[in-house]
Amino acid sequence: MVQVTELGYMGIGVKDLDAWRNFASTIVGLEVSDEGERDRCYLRMDYWHHRFVLHANGSDDLEYLGFRVAGGEEFAEMQHQLTEAGIKFRLGSQEEAIERHVLDVLKLNDPSGNPVEIFHGPEVQFNRPFHPGRRMHGRFKTGANGLGHCIIRQEDDKAAYRFYRALGMRGGVEYKINLGKHVVTPTFMHCNDRDHTVAFGVGPSKRRINHVMLEVDNLDDVGFTEELVRQHKISVNIKTGKHSNDHMYSFYFRNPSGWMLEYGWGARAATKQSEYYVRDVYGHEPEDGGFGE
Repeated sequence: MVQVTELGYMGIGVKDLDAWRNFASTIVGLEVSDEGERDRCYLRMDYWHHRFVLHANGSDDLEYLGFRVAGGEEFAEMQHQLTEAGIKFRLGSQEEAIERHVLDVLKLNDPSGNPVEIFHGPEVQFNRPFHPGRRMHGRFKTGANGLGHCIIRQEDDKAAYRFYRALGMRGGVEYKINLGKHVVTPTFMHCNDRDHTVAFGVGPSKRRINHVMLEVDNLDDVGFTEELVRQHKISVNIKTGKHSNDHMYSFYFRNPSGWMLEYGWGARAATKQSEYYVRDVYGHEPEDGGFGE
């Protein structure tokens, strides 16, 4: 079975492009790259041309997720795999591939209509070292594990599981969280050594995306970022704590589009075996809005 190997890039629709530029560089530490396109800019976190595209279309929501396959042969095999699974897709034009700075791209939707792209051959710029938007103690952790992880909206968790399984991911329920009247059992899917790359099943949402997680390789950057968030009076949704599943030490705060960014350090590799937890190791108490919107 051909597998996607990482969450390579994301497209985000925004209302206030200037606010996002400032937030991404001054608060998060990403590098803003503007190539003169009036409707977008790019965010870098390593040697890739970009990891995020900010589209000035006003949606304040997820526009697409880009999942990588290893190469051209895997790209061709993935098309066969999707056809066998009954999943509709479209082969992107060369113009569309150029727009994404990749060699080839497929366009499809998951069962809840979240736009998904499968690609190979990203543009990597080793001649252009990553330059953080503000001082950092370390760097972002990407490499073979991709840009991070995200939690997205799904109406049918079983259908979503079948879809992402058809992309070669594996995983399942990792938490049983008692919320009083009901128990939440989110599903976590991985395709590399991250505990999860995409997850769903946290409840209804008006947006496609709940949060995106970025990981750094130095604990001090989590503390430094929280200090910046507090100084700029940005809403903190979930206080610092340590997750039980990926052992990430992190906190969650609002971005200019109103959903959350998780900033974390210290994650363990995926166990690749099933287990579940009923709470985090410590912390992660809700603050302004908690895990919801």
